[in-house]
Amino acid sequence: MKLHKIALGLAVALLLTGLAMVFDGKAPGSGPCFVAFFIALAIGVRGWPAIKELSYTVCIFAAVTASMFRPEYFTRIGAFQFKTLINPLLQIIMFGIGSQMSFADFTGVIRMPKGVIIGVGAHYMIMPLVGFGIAHLFNFPPEIKAGIILIGCVPSGLASNVMSFISRANLALAVTIGAISTLLSPLLTPLLMKKLGGGYIEVNFWGMMLDILNLVILPIVAGFVFNLFSSRSETRQNMIAQLAGYLAIVIVTNLVFVQAKSASLAQFLSHFGRSMGWYYVLPMAGGATLRSTLKGNAELMGRVLSLVSMTAIAFIITIITAAGRESLRTVGILLIVTSTLHNVAGYILGYAVAWLLGLVERDRRTLAFEVGMQNGGLASALALNMGKVATVGLAPAIFGPLMNVTGSALASWWRNRPPPGEDAATGGSPSTGRDLVKDEVTAS
Repeated sequence: MKLHKIALGLAVALLLTGLAMVFDGKAPGSGPCFVAFFIALAIGVRGWPAIKELSYTVCIFAAVTASMFRPEYFTRIGAFQFKTLINPLLQIIMFGIGSQMSFADFTGVIRMPKGVIIGVGAHYMIMPLVGFGIAHLFNFPPEIKAGIILIGCVPSGLASNVMSFISRANLALAVTIGAISTLLSPLLTPLLMKKLGGGYIEVNFWGMMLDILNLVILPIVAGFVFNLFSSRSETRQNMIAQLAGYLAIVIVTNLVFVQAKSASLAQFLSHFGRSMGWYYVLPMAGGATLRSTLKGNAELMGRVLSLVSMTAIAFIITIITAAGRESLRTVGILLIVTSTLHNVAGYILGYAVAWLLGLVERDRRTLAFEVGMQNGGLASALALNMGKVATVGLAPAIFGPLMNVTGSALASWWRNRPPPGEDAATGGSPSTGRDLVKDEVTAS
């Protein structure tokens, strides 16, 4: 605790120094003070259990601050542009999520169909429409407006599972809603974006569907396959059935590729072969290798993937901030305000819908997070693939860190107010060790 207090004292000193430099007309040189302030603050908050979850988000603020003051360090090295790393980094994160899940995680649809249907429906109605309303109300450039709508149209945020766990909500329902909304995203995200955002930017429906399949669905499928062969917990019959289903997803993705790219038979076969290698055969070999070397140590795998995921998310946000620095200097404050409005409206309306439709308190909290927290990484990657990461990608880059701050605050507040019927000392969602490993990965 003493170290954390020292860090907080240092953070205060650094903040005051930075502000003094700004008021003295030396703002360009104050960057290192503000970066060091956030780093010291991140260390300091870890000494208090109620707010230690914010440490990672504060680290992101440090990285974003550095990229705002010195964007040249976060855009390229020589001829290599860092933004080309966004897609593979997102795919690694999605693979990590899939490798910590299994087909059994989707059985929640059978156990709690009402909550899942309401949650997924509310998510894909509330956030796109709120984003569309904000884009109309505020005088942003068209591509910034498109980015606000885009962050509203993507599936629920990966961190929502963690917030549901912290707030004593229904973790099983949270995982199921997140999974189903992700599976539906290749169809619903481009459809909603086309309808709501098509007036601000050209939207290629089939191209966006292909992007989501490649960025999210196939890496998750690869993670499922990897998990099948690393854990070997399924019966032979179940393994065969699941592998057949995953193969069907690979085939469908390649059919979408043909439609999106007007590909020839030769191009289809070439793309299909690469997809099979990367997302089907290689995960089998990797899973079998891990099982023989690490004896299927899921806890170690979860920790490694958690670190990789958190680093990747921070890197993606930093790259986008550096690329869109000039636009942020023009609309940054107002965009932070509208992103906060969008995010908080999701919490309030998600909770309200659950209350109106008669769900219990734990499920209401779950819907608040599943509606209000978005997959900012996917929205950023889609903006990159549109060739507009410096404009369309700004709202997702701001929304991501912001939702972690608001989500952590709301989850901590709810944690001290357990749902009716739960003991404050022992309350919380039922969870297994597997759930907690999954939470570590999805926290990014």
